[in-house]
Amino acid sequence: MNEKDFEELRGELIFNIDVMLAKRKMSVTELADKVGITIANMSVLKTGKAKAIKVSTLIKICDALDCQPGDILEFKRREL
Repeated sequence: MNEKDFEELRGELIFNIDVMLAKRKMSVTELADKVGITIANMSVLKTGKAKAIKVSTLIKICDALDCQPGDILEFKRREL
């Protein structure tokens, strides 16, 4: 997908990783280490700036945080 494709989407996914990190009393650094990605890439996910996420990365995040995908992902419809 290019930038124009993203602009045409009617919604966005919000990553609520911060919420789960607080609930689990875990740092971003610790989560990044457990998932096997850089802190920079974890920050991109955490801030919602990611354009894509591998399913395997999502599985690792859920495993590390002992949660379901719906605990960290939220769909928000855009106003047209």
